[in-house]
Amino acid sequence: MVNKNISGTTKICALIGDPVEHTMSPVMHNAAFQKMGLDYLYLPFRVRPKQLPQAVAGLKALNVAGFNVTIPHKVAVLPLLDGLDPLAEKIGAVNTVVNNNGELRGYNTDAEGFLRALLEHGIKPQGRNVVVLGAGGAARAIAYILAEKGARLTILNRQQELDWAENIAQLILDELHQEVKVFELGDIANALPGASLLVNATSVGMSPADNASPVPAGLLAKVPAVFDVVYNPLKTKLLSEAAAAGAQTISGVDMLAWQGALAFEKWTGKTAPIDLMREEAVKMLEQLED
Repeated sequence: MVNKNISGTTKICALIGDPVEHTMSPVMHNAAFQKMGLDYLYLPFRVRPKQLPQAVAGLKALNVAGFNVTIPHKVAVLPLLDGLDPLAEKIGAVNTVVNNNGELRGYNTDAEGFLRALLEHGIKPQGRNVVVLGAGGAARAIAYILAEKGARLTILNRQQELDWAENIAQLILDELHQEVKVFELGDIANALPGASLLVNATSVGMSPADNASPVPAGLLAKVPAVFDVVYNPLKTKLLSEAAAAGAQTISGVDMLAWQGALAFEKWTGKTAPIDLMREEAVKMLEQLED
């Protein structure tokens, strides 16, 4: 579903990352551009880490309207931009860039996308005890927005990268003056009691290793809600086991669609067709699962 009338006036948006082969973003954005009658085209580009400065300079020189940034460039791209949105600066990660007349400004729509998905399912962070698994770029954005909205956080990460979790805790303490508990993933049995929301922001359970879960099924019985940011497969082992235990479940495809919709709005100034973008992502994921 790509713009068939590409011309010299067509505006280009892009994705840079490594890898990009299985991204859902082109199908979501190109469907949205077509639905809205916009003369835009979205293209994915694989960019190796050492090529990142050249790639960003090239996108700027080509005058693209904007681009998304995915793994592993969300932090490394910061010094290559001309400016940062305050939230992206605080989080220390960018996933969306807008080209404003030759000035590249970075945003983080992962944080707001996560929050929109959460609120859409009727869950408000204020006053909740939330356990976040992982301490990478996605976890950093999620933890910050949860703390900003009044949640009490516990972050768990692998022992060898526990300092990543401690860095997020320090960021939240410095910026928001809130204490965050940090544990090793092996301590999950001690961290989960009393939690009203569990968020998996690790890649555990992602296809092709979709028979894995970061949480033993027996620990899910007392967790009322589980959000897994993994979106491939659509229903991860964690979400299946959480649903079987009676928990409310939220799929990563909701966060995926919302972060994309927010990027779309920054590039075009138009309200994104969020339902269509989600439908297109789900359709493609179902095809991959078949």
